[in-house]
Amino acid sequence: MSTASQVATHVPPADPAHPAVGAATSLLDTYAPGDHFLATPGRTLLARGTGRRVPHDGRPLTERVDATLAEAVAAGQESPVVMGAIPFDRTAPAALHVPATVSSAPPLASDPLIALPAGSSATADWRIRPVPEPEVYGEGVAAAVARMWRGEFSKVVLARTLELSSDAPLDLPAMLQRLARRDPSGYTFALPTGPARTLIGASPELLVSRRGNQVVSNPLAGSTPRSDDLAEDVRRAATLLESVKDLHEHAVVVDAVHQALAPHCTGMTVPARPTLIRTATMWHLSTTVTGTLTSPGTSALDLAMALHPTPAVCGTPTRTARQVIAETEPFDRGFFTGVVGWGNAEGDGEWVVTIRCAEAEERTLRLYAGAGVVAASEPEAETAETGAKFRTFLSAVGAEL
Repeated sequence: MSTASQVATHVPPADPAHPAVGAATSLLDTYAPGDHFLATPGRTLLARGTGRRVPHDGRPLTERVDATLAEAVAAGQESPVVMGAIPFDRTAPAALHVPATVSSAPPLASDPLIALPAGSSATADWRIRPVPEPEVYGEGVAAAVARMWRGEFSKVVLARTLELSSDAPLDLPAMLQRLARRDPSGYTFALPTGPARTLIGASPELLVSRRGNQVVSNPLAGSTPRSDDLAEDVRRAATLLESVKDLHEHAVVVDAVHQALAPHCTGMTVPARPTLIRTATMWHLSTTVTGTLTSPGTSALDLAMALHPTPAVCGTPTRTARQVIAETEPFDRGFFTGVVGWGNAEGDGEWVVTIRCAEAEERTLRLYAGAGVVAASEPEAETAETGAKFRTFLSAVGAEL
């Protein structure tokens, strides 16, 4: 019998100080396509069964979510939880559900069994097609930089994709295992977004969380690839902390987060300088913003929608950046640079920026990676940064550029 708890849809506070060995990894091992899986530094969740789907209509998303949770409560569902994904385009349909059951466990990082290897999966013969080609992406970066020097806007995040296809069916559980075990302290997810479609990834970035009246946001902006050589890896981290270009990019994002949360919080703490966080492939400038909620009626999802999209995934000014993205990127972002997470009827929840991800369907994967472009950006460097960010998912599927 699993040591994880399984209840209707109750998500109890995690207790990392007293983890049950194997509780979190048992949920990871149990995942099957169609399930909702989400692992955060606070908890591990595995949900099954679409009890209720949040409808897509003319009401604001937060209102639709609140109504769906209220319906679940009225129907006798104990402590219902909404889980799923919200797209980059706020007007597009979200993939949010109130599952029939949710199993919960402490965070993956607190489970000693997460250190065990993920195991091998069948080797796929991947066909990889970049969209756009790296050279074309670089041209888009150069064009955006030229417009910034003319004073049209100050930042835009431009993305590119890799389309992977294989003759063999996708092994989503194996991909999820590799993503989770490589960065167990991050935010790992596999969420259904349509018939036979799954959004899967491992994001390092918390958009916002709410627990009671405590609010936390952890914006990331400014990145550099890691190195396998320890001395070089440390040098890159130190250089990032002193990079004028990256510090400016980061400050723009932190200021935007502060301004968005300030109407909802008191006693906000915004550190003057960023620190560093690392994933298996990247160093990121990081700032943890905290505050105390002024109104108990403001949910974690309310806060997430007040923040989304931040300049870290879109740019500034937001409206102009969105237009530049639409003119430059030859694809629909879908759920990339959207939001994934969970929330309950009491307003608590965790919502994460959807990066380091792929959309899986049948025998194809579409991987996404973006880079923040400012006036000091160089096309070659931004192209290399997106290439490094692809490594998170490429390593999970055994593919190489």
